Amino acid sequence: MSSSRPAAHFADLPAERVSTLASHLAQPARLPAPARAPAHPDDVVIVSAVRTPITRARKGMLKDAFAEQMLAAALAGCLERSGLSRDRVHLVQDIQVGTVLPPGGGATAARQAALYAGFPVSTSVATCNRQCASGLQAVANIAAAIRSGFIDIGIGAGVESMTMHYGPGAMQEFWEGGFDSCPQAEDTTLPMGDTSENVARDFNVSRQEQDRFALASHQRAAAAQAAGLFRQEIVPVIFQDASGQKVTVSQDDGIRGDTTAAALAALRPAFAEDGTTTAGNSSQVSDGAAAVMLARRRVAIKIGLPILARFIAFRTVGVEPRIMGIGPVAAIPAVLKQAGLNKDDIDIYEINEAFASQACYTVRELRLNPDKVNPLGGAIALGHPLGCTGARQIATLLPQLQARRLRFGCTSMCVGTGMGAAAVIENELL
Repeated sequence: MSSSRPAAHFADLPAERVSTLASHLAQPARLPAPARAPAHPDDVVIVSAVRTPITRARKGMLKDAFAEQMLAAALAGCLERSGLSRDRVHLVQDIQVGTVLPPGGGATAARQAALYAGFPVSTSVATCNRQCASGLQAVANIAAAIRSGFIDIGIGAGVESMTMHYGPGAMQEFWEGGFDSCPQAEDTTLPMGDTSENVARDFNVSRQEQDRFALASHQRAAAAQAAGLFRQEIVPVIFQDASGQKVTVSQDDGIRGDTTAAALAALRPAFAEDGTTTAGNSSQVSDGAAAVMLARRRVAIKIGLPILARFIAFRTVGVEPRIMGIGPVAAIPAVLKQAGLNKDDIDIYEINEAFASQACYTVRELRLNPDKVNPLGGAIALGHPLGCTGARQIATLLPQLQARRLRFGCTSMCVGTGMGAAAVIENELL
């Protein structure tokens, strides 16, 4: 993968342009060229998508909320937004939940959340773990089950309380010996920050470029939050804090709209003394949940569910573990080929900002238009609750496509141990 291509990316955007991007979201845009595929009764369609606020782990407003509570709020909000009446909730046949860190894969917590959210005992629940792509994998699992004829309606969700399950004493230990004959297997145990440094070194992504990208993420997210652009996708979480007081959390709290280039430049490297990855140009450790309801088109029409978008394609691709951050560079072309589209057909890319190094490289290598990538900021500003992120991206993407009358959206992320994942959806509210 060449690192010598010249291309525009976030580092080239003037600050005043970045800070005003959110004000343009209501402006209609020209639809792309590909002809719309005729609606098919067996299409997999999205009927609702929501997320909770995303807050800072151990410091933010959800630090005292359990994963079950956040997930229950997302599932209940997803159900309410779908318009599915209480006497028809049993039509939701399966719920898949992406989550990464909890003991036992979080299976019990997921089942508890579904029951608490009002789903009947007949609605089955499972969890899945594809690292940072777990939420998107859960959505894809439901889409695949619908497409195969196993179910007609289901929910793909994601949740992570990194407060509860991340940090010293909370991480699972992995066997790190016996890999002498397979260096790639050894590389799967590298800390994520080290893989970020590898990407920065291998592909010549400078500290200045990473910091400018991080600054743009915060400025875009702050502008979007001030304009109320996250309200449509967020459902509140209500719980009791450590003192027993009732708390309602309805807004993200990790966005730093007042951060500056100088403040980011002053931060020390977090993973290597001579490195370029810092706490400021990496995704935040966060808590949050999201949920996406999908259905077979003819069933959605029959029972009167809103059809927001069509789930078109999903791909995962493996990459070298030591540079796992380049996953989107492999996954995005693969999913576009599956969808029969090219990169310019996509109107908005939601690419997870695990680290600025890998996000910058993705934009550069794929020659993406920076105006189309994370228009409302990404994980550097919003946070990255691991299992939640893939579903969260869809909840963030849909309102943008609808407000701007745009057609195609692509979500993507790098995945721990060396993978990339991506999906394409098509807005139907045009």
